[in-house]
Amino acid sequence: MGARRAERSIQQLPIARRAKREETMPRPAPLVRSLGLLLALALGGCSQVPRSAPVEVNLAVINDLHGYLQSNPFSYEEPAGGRTTLQAGGLAALGGLLTELRRQDPELLFVGGGDLIGASPPLSALWADEPTLKALDLLGLKLSVVGNHELDSGRQELLRQVRGGCASPRPQRACRFDGEHRGTRFPYIAANLIDSASGELLFAPYRIETVHGVRIAFVGAVPQDLPSMVPRSSLAGLDTLDEAEAINAQLPALRRQGVDVIVALVHNGGRTDEPFDRQDCRGLQGEIVEVARRLDPQIELLISAHTHEGYLCRVGDRLVTQASSYGRLLTHLTLRIDPASRRVLGIEARNLLVDPRRYPGDAGMRALEQRVEQRSGALLEKPVARLGAARIPRAADASGESAMGDLVADAQLAATRHLGAEAALANYGGIRGELALEPGRSRVSFGQLAAVQPFGNRLVVLTLSGAQLRELLEQQWRDGEFAPLQVSASLSYRWDASRPPGRRVLPGSLRIDGRPVRDGQAYRIAVNAFLADGGDHFTVLTRAGQRLDTPIEDRQALIDYLQACDRSGAPAGRGEPARRFRPVGRPVVAGP
Repeated sequence: MGARRAERSIQQLPIARRAKREETMPRPAPLVRSLGLLLALALGGCSQVPRSAPVEVNLAVINDLHGYLQSNPFSYEEPAGGRTTLQAGGLAALGGLLTELRRQDPELLFVGGGDLIGASPPLSALWADEPTLKALDLLGLKLSVVGNHELDSGRQELLRQVRGGCASPRPQRACRFDGEHRGTRFPYIAANLIDSASGELLFAPYRIETVHGVRIAFVGAVPQDLPSMVPRSSLAGLDTLDEAEAINAQLPALRRQGVDVIVALVHNGGRTDEPFDRQDCRGLQGEIVEVARRLDPQIELLISAHTHEGYLCRVGDRLVTQASSYGRLLTHLTLRIDPASRRVLGIEARNLLVDPRRYPGDAGMRALEQRVEQRSGALLEKPVARLGAARIPRAADASGESAMGDLVADAQLAATRHLGAEAALANYGGIRGELALEPGRSRVSFGQLAAVQPFGNRLVVLTLSGAQLRELLEQQWRDGEFAPLQVSASLSYRWDASRPPGRRVLPGSLRIDGRPVRDGQAYRIAVNAFLADGGDHFTVLTRAGQRLDTPIEDRQALIDYLQACDRSGAPAGRGEPARRFRPVGRPVVAGP
Protein backbone atom coordinates (compact mmCIF):
# COMPACT_ATOMS: atom_id res chain seq x y z
CA MET A 1 0.00 0.00 0.00
CA GLY A 2 3.03 2.30 -0.22
CA ALA A 3 5.68 3.41 2.23
CA ARG A 4 3.49 6.07 3.80
CA ARG A 5 0.92 3.55 5.02
CA ALA A 6 1.15 2.73 8.73
CA GLU A 7 1.38 -0.91 9.76
CA ARG A 8 -1.57 -0.61 12.08
CA SER A 9 -4.75 -1.79 10.37
CA ILE A 10 -8.30 -0.65 10.81
CA GLN A 11 -9.08 -4.23 11.85
CA GLN A 12 -7.28 -3.58 15.14
CA LEU A 13 -10.03 -1.17 16.16
CA PRO A 14 -13.10 -2.96 17.55
CA ILE A 15 -16.24 -2.36 15.53
CA ALA A 16 -18.08 -1.31 18.65
CA ARG A 17 -15.62 1.52 19.08
CA ARG A 18 -15.60 2.60 15.45
CA ALA A 19 -19.15 3.82 15.22
CA LYS A 20 -21.91 5.00 17.48
CA ARG A 21 -25.54 5.01 16.44
CA GLU A 22 -26.48 8.46 15.23
CA GLU A 23 -30.20 7.97 15.86
CA THR A 24 -32.24 6.18 18.53
CA MET A 25 -35.60 5.94 16.73
CA PRO A 26 -36.34 2.69 14.83
CA ARG A 27 -35.52 2.94 11.14
CA PRO A 28 -38.01 1.80 8.50
CA ALA A 29 -37.02 -1.05 6.20
CA PRO A 30 -35.80 -0.05 2.73
CA LEU A 31 -39.06 -1.19 1.04
CA VAL A 32 -41.22 0.75 3.49
CA ARG A 33 -39.08 3.82 3.00
CA SER A 34 -39.29 3.51 -0.79
CA LEU A 35 -43.08 3.28 -0.66
CA GLY A 36 -43.18 6.13 1.80
CA LEU A 37 -41.14 8.34 -0.50
CA LEU A 38 -43.39 7.60 -3.48
CA LEU A 39 -46.49 8.32 -1.40
CA ALA A 40 -44.96 11.58 -0.21
CA LEU A 41 -44.27 12.62 -3.78
CA ALA A 42 -47.87 11.90 -4.77
CA LEU A 43 -49.39 13.70 -1.80
CA GLY A 44 -47.08 16.65 -2.39
CA GLY A 45 -48.79 17.54 -5.65
CA CYS A 46 -46.47 15.47 -7.82
CA SER A 47 -49.13 13.19 -9.27
CA GLN A 48 -48.13 14.22 -12.80
CA VAL A 49 -44.54 13.12 -12.23
CA PRO A 50 -43.83 9.49 -13.17
CA ARG A 51 -43.28 7.16 -10.23
CA SER A 52 -39.75 6.54 -11.48
CA ALA A 53 -38.75 10.22 -11.57
CA PRO A 54 -35.29 10.61 -9.98
CA VAL A 55 -34.84 12.45 -6.71
CA GLU A 56 -32.19 15.19 -6.75
CA VAL A 57 -29.99 15.80 -3.71
CA ASN A 58 -27.88 18.97 -3.81
CA LEU A 59 -24.61 19.46 -1.94
CA ALA A 60 -22.48 22.58 -1.55
CA VAL A 61 -18.90 21.91 -0.47
CA ILE A 62 -16.14 24.17 0.78
CA ASN A 63 -12.63 23.12 1.79
CA ASP A 64 -9.46 24.74 3.11
CA LEU A 65 -11.15 27.99 4.10
CA HIS A 66 -8.35 28.64 6.61
CA GLY A 67 -10.25 31.43 8.31
CA TYR A 68 -10.34 33.68 5.24
CA LEU A 69 -13.23 35.99 6.10
CA GLN A 70 -12.42 38.48 3.34
CA SER A 71 -12.11 38.13 -0.42
CA ASN A 72 -8.64 37.42 -1.78
CA PRO A 73 -6.97 37.04 -5.20
CA PHE A 74 -7.80 34.04 -7.39
CA SER A 75 -6.07 33.33 -10.71
CA TYR A 76 -6.98 30.93 -13.47
CA GLU A 77 -6.29 30.27 -17.14
CA GLU A 78 -8.97 31.34 -19.60
CA PRO A 79 -10.08 28.70 -22.18
CA ALA A 80 -9.21 31.11 -25.00
CA GLY A 81 -5.80 31.82 -23.51
CA GLY A 82 -4.45 34.34 -21.05
CA ARG A 83 -4.69 34.46 -17.29
CA THR A 84 -7.38 36.17 -15.22
CA THR A 85 -6.88 37.36 -11.65
CA LEU A 86 -9.76 38.70 -9.58
CA GLN A 87 -10.97 38.98 -6.00
CA ALA A 88 -13.01 35.99 -4.89
CA GLY A 89 -14.45 34.62 -1.68
CA GLY A 90 -15.36 36.51 1.46
CA LEU A 91 -18.20 35.89 3.88
CA ALA A 92 -20.75 38.12 2.15
CA ALA A 93 -20.24 36.57 -1.29
CA LEU A 94 -20.21 33.04 0.09
CA GLY A 95 -23.44 33.74 1.92
CA GLY A 96 -24.95 35.24 -1.23
CA LEU A 97 -24.05 32.18 -3.32
CA LEU A 98 -25.49 29.80 -0.73
CA THR A 99 -28.68 31.85 -0.61
CA GLU A 100 -29.01 31.49 -4.37
CA LEU A 101 -28.43 27.73 -4.24
CA ARG A 102 -30.95 27.35 -1.42
CA ARG A 103 -33.47 29.31 -3.46
CA GLN A 104 -33.18 26.53 -6.02
CA ASP A 105 -33.26 23.79 -3.36
CA PRO A 106 -34.17 24.70 0.24
CA GLU A 107 -32.84 21.31 1.42
CA LEU A 108 -29.31 21.93 0.09
CA LEU A 109 -26.65 20.34 2.31
CA PHE A 110 -23.61 22.56 3.00
CA VAL A 111 -20.59 20.50 4.10
CA GLY A 112 -16.87 21.06 4.73
CA GLY A 113 -13.74 19.26 3.56
CA GLY A 114 -11.51 20.29 6.49
CA ASP A 115 -8.94 22.99 7.25
CA LEU A 116 -11.77 25.44 7.68
CA ILE A 117 -9.72 26.93 10.52
CA GLY A 118 -6.00 27.01 11.28
CA ALA A 119 -3.17 28.66 9.32
CA SER A 120 -5.56 31.61 9.25
CA PRO A 121 -4.96 35.28 8.49
CA PRO A 122 -4.86 37.48 11.59
CA LEU A 123 -8.43 38.69 11.17
CA SER A 124 -9.50 35.23 12.33
CA ALA A 125 -6.37 33.96 14.09
CA LEU A 126 -6.33 36.85 16.58
CA TRP A 127 -9.57 35.46 18.00
CA ALA A 128 -8.67 31.73 17.94
CA ASP A 129 -10.73 31.36 14.73
CA GLU A 130 -13.95 31.82 16.70
CA PRO A 131 -15.37 34.37 14.20
CA THR A 132 -14.88 31.83 11.40
CA LEU A 133 -16.66 29.10 13.35
CA LYS A 134 -19.48 31.53 14.13
CA ALA A 135 -19.76 32.42 10.44
CA LEU A 136 -19.91 28.76 9.39
CA ASP A 137 -22.74 28.20 11.84
CA LEU A 138 -24.62 31.19 10.44
CA LEU A 139 -24.04 29.90 6.91
CA GLY A 140 -25.71 26.62 7.88
CA LEU A 141 -22.75 24.24 7.67
CA LYS A 142 -24.02 20.72 8.40
CA LEU A 143 -20.69 18.99 9.10
CA SER A 144 -16.99 18.91 8.24
CA VAL A 145 -14.23 16.36 8.19
CA VAL A 146 -11.22 17.19 10.37
CA GLY A 147 -8.22 18.60 8.48
CA ASN A 148 -4.60 18.74 9.57
CA HIS A 149 -4.72 22.45 10.41
CA GLU A 150 -7.68 22.01 12.74
CA LEU A 151 -5.12 20.31 14.98
CA ASP A 152 -2.42 23.00 14.81
CA SER A 153 -2.95 23.88 18.48
CA GLY A 154 -3.70 20.34 19.62
CA ARG A 155 -6.70 18.20 20.34
CA GLN A 156 -7.85 20.00 23.49
CA GLU A 157 -8.06 23.31 21.66
CA LEU A 158 -10.01 21.75 18.78
CA LEU A 159 -12.40 20.06 21.21
CA ARG A 160 -12.89 23.42 22.95
CA GLN A 161 -13.58 25.13 19.65
CA VAL A 162 -16.21 22.50 18.84
CA ARG A 163 -17.79 22.07 22.30
CA GLY A 164 -17.38 25.62 23.59
CA GLY A 165 -15.70 27.13 26.63
CA CYS A 166 -12.71 29.33 27.35
CA ALA A 167 -10.15 26.93 28.88
CA SER A 168 -7.55 27.18 26.12
CA PRO A 169 -3.79 26.86 25.58
CA ARG A 170 -4.20 30.25 23.88
CA PRO A 171 -5.79 32.34 26.65
CA GLN A 172 -4.74 35.58 24.96
CA ARG A 173 -7.03 34.68 22.02
CA ALA A 174 -9.80 32.40 23.26
CA CYS A 175 -13.14 34.02 24.12
CA ARG A 176 -11.72 37.48 23.40
CA PHE A 177 -14.03 38.24 20.50
CA ASP A 178 -17.46 37.82 22.12
CA GLY A 179 -16.42 37.24 25.73
CA GLU A 180 -17.55 33.63 25.42
CA HIS A 181 -17.47 30.77 22.96
CA ARG A 182 -20.46 28.45 22.77
CA GLY A 183 -18.96 25.95 20.36
CA THR A 184 -20.26 24.94 16.95
CA ARG A 185 -23.66 23.69 15.88
CA PHE A 186 -22.01 21.52 13.22
CA PRO A 187 -19.98 18.40 14.09
CA TYR A 188 -16.55 17.33 12.90
CA ILE A 189 -16.14 13.72 11.71
CA ALA A 190 -13.12 11.44 11.23
CA ALA A 191 -13.15 7.65 10.91
CA ASN A 192 -9.39 7.25 11.29
CA LEU A 193 -8.32 9.63 14.09
CA ILE A 194 -7.76 7.57 17.23
CA ASP A 195 -7.05 8.31 20.88
CA SER A 196 -4.05 6.00 21.23
CA ALA A 197 -4.63 5.44 24.98
CA SER A 198 -8.28 4.35 24.80
CA GLY A 199 -8.49 3.14 21.22
CA GLU A 200 -11.61 5.27 20.78
CA LEU A 201 -12.26 7.56 17.86
CA LEU A 202 -11.77 11.22 18.76
CA PHE A 203 -14.81 12.20 16.66
CA ALA A 204 -17.75 10.31 15.20
CA PRO A 205 -16.72 8.52 11.99
CA TYR A 206 -19.75 9.62 9.99
CA ARG A 207 -22.87 11.74 9.92
CA ILE A 208 -26.22 10.78 8.39
CA GLU A 209 -28.49 13.43 6.90
CA THR A 210 -31.96 12.93 5.42
CA VAL A 211 -32.88 15.13 2.48
CA HIS A 212 -35.80 14.75 0.06
CA GLY A 213 -36.49 11.42 1.74
CA VAL A 214 -32.99 10.09 0.95
CA ARG A 215 -30.64 9.04 3.76
CA ILE A 216 -27.12 10.15 2.86
CA ALA A 217 -24.06 9.31 4.97
CA PHE A 218 -20.85 11.36 5.00
CA VAL A 219 -17.80 9.38 6.18
CA GLY A 220 -14.67 11.40 6.98
CA ALA A 221 -10.92 10.76 7.15
CA VAL A 222 -7.89 12.86 8.05
CA PRO A 223 -4.62 12.33 6.16
CA GLN A 224 -2.96 9.20 7.48
CA ASP A 225 0.32 11.11 7.13
CA LEU A 226 -0.89 13.61 9.74
CA PRO A 227 2.28 13.29 11.92
CA SER A 228 4.34 14.90 9.15
CA MET A 229 1.88 17.82 8.84
CA VAL A 230 1.22 18.85 12.45
CA PRO A 231 3.61 19.73 15.29
CA ARG A 232 4.48 16.67 17.35
CA SER A 233 3.14 18.27 20.52
CA SER A 234 -0.25 18.80 18.87
CA LEU A 235 -0.61 15.10 18.04
CA ALA A 236 0.41 13.77 21.43
CA GLY A 237 -1.76 10.77 22.26
CA LEU A 238 -3.32 10.54 18.80
CA ASP A 239 -2.91 7.96 16.07
CA THR A 240 -4.15 7.69 12.49
CA LEU A 241 -5.27 4.77 10.34
CA ASP A 242 -5.34 4.20 6.60
CA GLU A 243 -7.98 6.47 5.06
CA ALA A 244 -9.59 3.99 2.65
CA GLU A 245 -9.59 1.11 5.13
CA ALA A 246 -11.15 3.27 7.84
CA ILE A 247 -13.91 4.51 5.54
CA ASN A 248 -14.65 1.05 4.13
CA ALA A 249 -14.90 -0.35 7.66
CA GLN A 250 -17.90 1.89 8.36
CA LEU A 251 -19.98 0.52 5.49
CA PRO A 252 -21.48 -2.52 7.28
CA ALA A 253 -22.85 -0.28 10.04
CA LEU A 254 -24.22 2.18 7.50
CA ARG A 255 -25.91 -0.58 5.52
CA ARG A 256 -27.55 -1.88 8.69
CA GLN A 257 -28.96 1.60 9.22
CA GLY A 258 -30.50 1.63 5.76
CA VAL A 259 -28.36 4.41 4.32
CA ASP A 260 -29.06 5.08 0.64
CA VAL A 261 -25.99 7.06 -0.46
CA ILE A 262 -22.46 7.16 0.99
CA VAL A 263 -20.10 10.08 0.36
CA ALA A 264 -16.42 10.01 1.41
CA LEU A 265 -14.92 13.25 2.77
CA VAL A 266 -11.13 12.87 2.82
CA HIS A 267 -8.80 15.69 3.79
CA ASN A 268 -6.19 14.70 1.27
CA GLY A 269 -5.85 15.68 -2.35
CA GLY A 270 -4.12 15.66 -5.68
CA ARG A 271 -3.08 17.93 -8.53
CA THR A 272 -3.93 18.41 -12.17
CA ASP A 273 -3.12 20.92 -14.87
CA GLU A 274 -6.72 20.86 -16.08
CA PRO A 275 -9.09 23.80 -15.46
CA PHE A 276 -10.90 23.96 -12.13
CA ASP A 277 -14.30 23.70 -13.84
CA ARG A 278 -13.55 20.99 -16.42
CA GLN A 279 -16.07 18.17 -16.17
CA ASP A 280 -14.76 14.62 -15.64
CA CYS A 281 -11.09 15.53 -15.94
CA ARG A 282 -8.74 12.54 -16.16
CA GLY A 283 -5.36 14.02 -15.26
CA LEU A 284 -5.56 13.81 -11.47
CA GLN A 285 -2.36 12.73 -9.70
CA GLY A 286 -1.34 12.46 -6.06
CA GLU A 287 -2.16 10.53 -2.91
CA ILE A 288 -5.92 10.94 -3.26
CA VAL A 289 -5.84 8.76 -6.40
CA GLU A 290 -4.63 5.75 -4.39
CA VAL A 291 -7.29 6.38 -1.76
CA ALA A 292 -10.00 6.63 -4.42
CA ARG A 293 -8.98 3.36 -6.07
CA ARG A 294 -9.26 1.43 -2.80
CA LEU A 295 -12.65 2.71 -1.67
CA ASP A 296 -15.63 0.35 -1.76
CA PRO A 297 -17.52 0.57 -5.10
CA GLN A 298 -20.65 1.67 -3.21
CA ILE A 299 -18.92 5.03 -2.64
CA GLU A 300 -19.38 6.88 -5.93
CA LEU A 301 -18.37 10.35 -4.71
CA LEU A 302 -15.11 11.35 -3.00
CA ILE A 303 -14.81 14.96 -1.82
CA SER A 304 -11.14 15.79 -1.35
CA ALA A 305 -9.15 18.76 0.01
CA HIS A 306 -5.71 19.76 1.35
CA THR A 307 -3.83 20.53 -1.88
CA HIS A 308 -5.71 23.81 -2.57
CA GLU A 309 -6.57 22.71 -6.11
CA GLY A 310 -9.82 23.05 -8.01
CA TYR A 311 -10.89 19.96 -9.98
CA LEU A 312 -13.83 17.74 -10.96
CA CYS A 313 -12.04 14.54 -11.92
CA ARG A 314 -12.73 10.86 -12.42
CA VAL A 315 -10.67 8.05 -10.95
CA GLY A 316 -12.14 5.09 -12.76
CA ASP A 317 -15.89 5.64 -12.47
CA ARG A 318 -15.64 7.52 -9.17
CA LEU A 319 -16.00 11.32 -9.09
CA VAL A 320 -13.31 13.13 -7.07
CA THR A 321 -13.74 16.86 -6.42
CA GLN A 322 -11.99 19.75 -4.69
CA ALA A 323 -12.84 23.47 -4.44
CA SER A 324 -9.45 25.21 -4.32
CA SER A 325 -9.02 27.17 -1.05
CA TYR A 326 -9.77 30.30 0.99
CA GLY A 327 -13.47 30.28 0.06
CA ARG A 328 -12.84 31.29 -3.56
CA LEU A 329 -14.59 28.28 -5.07
CA LEU A 330 -17.59 26.25 -3.94
CA THR A 331 -18.36 22.80 -5.35
CA HIS A 332 -22.04 22.32 -6.22
CA LEU A 333 -23.02 18.66 -6.62
CA THR A 334 -26.39 17.32 -7.75
CA LEU A 335 -26.92 13.61 -7.11
CA ARG A 336 -29.75 12.03 -9.14
CA ILE A 337 -31.13 9.06 -7.22
CA ASP A 338 -33.63 6.41 -8.28
CA PRO A 339 -36.28 6.44 -5.49
CA ALA A 340 -37.11 2.76 -6.01
CA SER A 341 -33.67 1.13 -6.14
CA ARG A 342 -31.92 3.89 -4.15
CA ARG A 343 -29.14 3.83 -6.74
CA VAL A 344 -27.20 6.91 -7.79
CA LEU A 345 -28.06 7.42 -11.45
CA GLY A 346 -25.59 10.25 -12.01
CA ILE A 347 -23.77 13.14 -10.39
CA GLU A 348 -23.52 16.63 -11.86
CA ALA A 349 -20.59 18.65 -10.51
CA ARG A 350 -19.63 22.29 -10.88
CA ASN A 351 -16.96 24.40 -9.24
CA LEU A 352 -18.57 27.82 -8.81
CA LEU A 353 -16.53 30.99 -8.48
CA VAL A 354 -17.49 32.86 -5.30
CA ASP A 355 -17.56 36.22 -7.06
CA PRO A 356 -18.39 39.25 -4.87
CA ARG A 357 -19.56 41.11 -7.98
CA ARG A 358 -22.16 38.44 -8.75
CA TYR A 359 -23.10 37.58 -5.15
CA PRO A 360 -22.66 40.93 -3.39
CA GLY A 361 -24.03 39.86 -0.25
CA ASP A 362 -25.53 38.27 2.64
CA ALA A 363 -26.26 41.13 5.07
CA GLY A 364 -25.59 39.05 8.17
CA MET A 365 -22.23 37.89 6.88
CA ARG A 366 -21.26 41.40 5.84
CA ALA A 367 -22.12 42.70 9.31
CA LEU A 368 -20.03 39.99 10.99
CA GLU A 369 -17.09 40.67 8.69
CA GLN A 370 -17.26 44.40 9.43
CA ARG A 371 -17.43 43.76 13.18
CA VAL A 372 -14.31 41.59 13.05
CA GLU A 373 -12.50 44.23 10.99
CA GLN A 374 -13.41 46.97 13.47
CA ARG A 375 -12.34 44.90 16.47
CA SER A 376 -9.03 43.96 14.83
CA GLY A 377 -8.12 47.17 13.03
CA ALA A 378 -6.01 48.98 15.60
CA LEU A 379 -3.55 46.11 16.06
CA LEU A 380 -3.46 44.86 12.49
CA GLU A 381 -2.86 48.28 10.95
CA LYS A 382 0.02 49.15 13.28
CA PRO A 383 3.09 50.01 11.13
CA VAL A 384 6.17 47.88 11.79
CA ALA A 385 9.07 48.63 9.43
CA ARG A 386 10.16 49.67 5.97
CA LEU A 387 11.01 47.04 3.39
CA GLY A 388 13.96 46.73 1.04
CA ALA A 389 11.53 46.30 -1.89
CA ALA A 390 7.99 47.43 -2.54
CA ARG A 391 6.97 43.77 -2.83
CA ILE A 392 8.63 40.62 -1.50
CA PRO A 393 6.91 37.70 -3.26
CA ARG A 394 6.33 34.27 -1.75
CA ALA A 395 6.25 32.45 -5.08
CA ALA A 396 9.28 30.22 -5.63
CA ASP A 397 11.30 30.45 -8.81
CA ALA A 398 12.17 27.46 -10.99
CA SER A 399 14.95 26.54 -8.57
CA GLY A 400 12.60 26.43 -5.59
CA GLU A 401 13.87 29.61 -3.93
CA SER A 402 11.51 32.32 -2.68
CA ALA A 403 12.36 35.94 -1.90
CA MET A 404 10.02 35.73 1.10
CA GLY A 405 11.71 32.47 2.11
CA ASP A 406 15.11 34.19 1.99
CA LEU A 407 13.84 36.93 4.30
CA VAL A 408 12.28 34.52 6.81
CA ALA A 409 15.42 32.36 6.99
CA ASP A 410 17.64 35.43 7.45
CA ALA A 411 15.40 36.66 10.26
CA GLN A 412 15.55 33.31 12.04
CA LEU A 413 19.32 33.21 11.80
CA ALA A 414 19.59 36.75 13.18
CA ALA A 415 17.37 35.77 16.12
CA THR A 416 19.53 32.75 17.02
CA ARG A 417 23.07 33.89 16.20
CA HIS A 418 23.69 34.63 19.88
CA LEU A 419 22.85 30.98 20.61
CA GLY A 420 25.52 29.76 18.20
CA ALA A 421 23.41 29.26 15.07
CA GLU A 422 25.44 29.34 11.86
CA ALA A 423 22.59 28.91 9.36
CA ALA A 424 18.80 28.78 9.33
CA LEU A 425 16.37 26.71 7.28
CA ALA A 426 12.64 27.39 6.82
CA ASN A 427 9.91 25.19 5.34
CA TYR A 428 8.07 26.77 2.43
CA GLY A 429 4.66 25.68 3.75
CA GLY A 430 5.21 27.66 6.95
CA ILE A 431 5.32 30.89 4.92
CA ARG A 432 1.72 31.68 4.04
CA GLY A 433 1.96 34.87 2.00
CA GLU A 434 4.02 37.75 0.70
CA LEU A 435 4.77 41.26 1.91
CA ALA A 436 3.89 44.33 -0.14
CA LEU A 437 3.60 47.98 0.78
CA GLU A 438 0.01 49.16 0.64
CA PRO A 439 -0.72 52.32 -1.39
CA GLY A 440 0.27 55.44 0.48
CA ARG A 441 2.19 53.58 3.20
CA SER A 442 5.92 53.41 3.75
CA ARG A 443 5.91 50.57 6.29
CA VAL A 444 4.51 47.06 6.34
CA SER A 445 1.85 46.46 9.00
CA PHE A 446 1.62 43.94 11.81
CA GLY A 447 -1.39 42.38 10.13
CA GLN A 448 0.60 41.65 6.99
CA LEU A 449 3.39 40.04 8.99
CA ALA A 450 0.93 37.99 11.01
CA ALA A 451 -0.60 36.70 7.76
CA VAL A 452 2.82 35.61 6.49
CA GLN A 453 3.64 33.63 9.65
CA PRO A 454 0.40 32.73 11.45
CA PHE A 455 1.54 29.62 13.35
CA GLY A 456 3.61 31.13 16.14
CA ASN A 457 6.23 28.36 15.83
CA ARG A 458 9.10 28.60 18.28
CA LEU A 459 12.66 28.38 17.00
CA VAL A 460 14.98 25.48 17.77
CA VAL A 461 18.77 25.32 17.37
CA LEU A 462 20.05 21.86 16.43
CA THR A 463 23.55 20.40 16.14
CA LEU A 464 24.01 18.49 12.89
CA SER A 465 27.10 16.94 11.38
CA GLY A 466 28.04 18.01 7.89
CA ALA A 467 26.92 14.59 6.66
CA GLN A 468 23.52 15.04 8.32
CA LEU A 469 23.14 18.50 6.81
CA ARG A 470 23.83 17.05 3.37
CA GLU A 471 21.33 14.23 4.06
CA LEU A 472 18.75 16.83 5.11
CA LEU A 473 19.09 18.66 1.81
CA GLU A 474 18.75 15.37 -0.09
CA GLN A 475 15.42 14.81 1.67
CA GLN A 476 14.05 17.74 -0.35
CA TRP A 477 13.48 15.26 -3.21
CA ARG A 478 10.77 12.72 -2.44
CA ASP A 479 7.97 10.95 -4.27
CA GLY A 480 9.03 12.52 -7.56
CA GLU A 481 8.70 16.10 -6.27
CA PHE A 482 11.13 18.77 -5.11
CA ALA A 483 10.13 20.41 -1.81
CA PRO A 484 12.97 22.88 -1.17
CA LEU A 485 13.84 24.36 2.17
CA GLN A 486 14.46 28.10 2.24
CA VAL A 487 17.95 28.95 3.49
CA SER A 488 19.68 31.88 5.16
CA ALA A 489 22.34 33.91 3.35
CA SER A 490 25.08 32.06 5.24
CA LEU A 491 24.33 28.76 3.44
CA SER A 492 24.67 27.96 -0.26
CA TYR A 493 24.84 24.90 -2.52
CA ARG A 494 24.19 23.69 -6.06
CA TRP A 495 22.11 20.72 -7.13
CA ASP A 496 21.49 18.51 -10.13
CA ALA A 497 18.13 16.72 -10.42
CA SER A 498 19.52 14.35 -13.05
CA ARG A 499 21.82 12.71 -10.50
CA PRO A 500 20.63 9.65 -8.51
CA PRO A 501 18.54 10.19 -5.37
CA GLY A 502 20.74 10.87 -2.36
CA ARG A 503 23.48 12.44 -4.48
CA ARG A 504 21.81 15.50 -5.99
CA VAL A 505 23.68 18.13 -3.95
CA LEU A 506 26.88 18.62 -5.92
CA PRO A 507 30.04 17.57 -4.07
CA GLY A 508 31.99 20.53 -2.76
CA SER A 509 29.17 23.02 -3.38
CA LEU A 510 27.63 23.03 0.15
CA ARG A 511 29.08 25.93 2.12
CA ILE A 512 28.39 27.83 5.34
CA ASP A 513 29.79 31.35 5.60
CA GLY A 514 31.72 30.63 2.41
CA ARG A 515 33.58 27.61 3.83
CA PRO A 516 33.03 24.06 2.56
CA VAL A 517 30.91 21.90 4.85
CA ARG A 518 32.86 18.89 6.19
CA ASP A 519 31.02 15.63 6.86
CA GLY A 520 32.58 15.08 10.28
CA GLN A 521 32.27 18.65 11.54
CA ALA A 522 29.39 19.85 13.76
CA TYR A 523 27.19 22.78 12.73
CA ARG A 524 24.49 24.66 14.64
CA ILE A 525 21.35 25.07 12.51
CA ALA A 526 18.20 27.04 13.40
CA VAL A 527 14.77 25.72 12.32
CA ASN A 528 11.24 26.02 13.64
CA ALA A 529 9.85 23.43 16.05
CA PHE A 530 7.69 21.83 13.36
CA LEU A 531 10.75 21.01 11.26
CA ALA A 532 12.80 20.02 14.31
CA ASP A 533 10.19 17.34 15.05
CA GLY A 534 10.58 15.87 11.55
CA GLY A 535 7.73 17.79 9.92
CA ASP A 536 7.34 17.65 6.13
CA HIS A 537 9.30 14.35 6.23
CA PHE A 538 12.63 15.99 7.13
CA THR A 539 13.33 13.14 9.53
CA VAL A 540 17.09 13.65 9.76
CA LEU A 541 16.41 16.60 12.08
CA THR A 542 15.04 14.24 14.73
CA ARG A 543 18.51 12.67 14.96
CA ALA A 544 20.32 15.91 15.81
CA GLY A 545 23.16 15.64 18.31
CA GLN A 546 21.89 18.48 20.49
CA ARG A 547 18.61 20.37 20.58
CA LEU A 548 18.02 23.77 22.16
CA ASP A 549 14.36 24.85 22.30
CA THR A 550 14.13 28.63 22.47
CA PRO A 551 11.23 30.91 23.52
CA ILE A 552 11.63 32.90 20.27
CA GLU A 553 8.59 32.82 17.97
CA ASP A 554 9.18 32.87 14.22
CA ARG A 555 6.90 35.86 13.65
CA GLN A 556 8.58 37.92 16.36
CA ALA A 557 11.97 37.02 14.87
CA LEU A 558 10.80 38.45 11.55
CA ILE A 559 9.45 41.63 13.17
CA ASP A 560 12.65 42.19 15.15
CA TYR A 561 14.81 41.63 12.08
CA LEU A 562 12.83 44.03 9.89
CA GLN A 563 12.90 46.71 12.56
CA ALA A 564 16.64 46.29 13.21
CA CYS A 565 17.44 46.56 9.51
CA ASP A 566 15.14 49.58 9.21
CA ARG A 567 16.91 51.35 12.09
CA SER A 568 20.29 50.63 10.50
CA GLY A 569 19.24 52.42 7.33
CA ALA A 570 19.26 49.24 5.20
CA PRO A 571 15.68 47.86 5.13
CA ALA A 572 15.52 44.10 4.57
CA GLY A 573 13.94 42.14 1.73
CA ARG A 574 14.37 41.76 -2.00
CA GLY A 575 11.99 41.64 -4.92
CA GLU A 576 13.54 38.43 -6.22
CA PRO A 577 15.37 35.40 -4.77
CA ALA A 578 19.02 35.84 -3.84
CA ARG A 579 20.20 32.73 -5.75
CA ARG A 580 21.42 30.82 -2.70
CA PHE A 581 20.85 27.36 -4.19
CA ARG A 582 21.03 26.93 -7.93
CA PRO A 583 20.54 23.96 -10.25
CA VAL A 584 22.90 22.87 -12.98
CA GLY A 585 21.38 21.89 -16.29
CA ARG A 586 17.63 22.13 -16.75
CA PRO A 587 15.79 23.59 -13.71
CA VAL A 588 12.98 21.65 -12.05
CA VAL A 589 9.94 23.67 -10.98
CA ALA A 590 9.50 23.53 -7.23
CA GLY A 591 6.52 21.86 -5.63
CA PRO A 592 3.90 23.91 -3.76
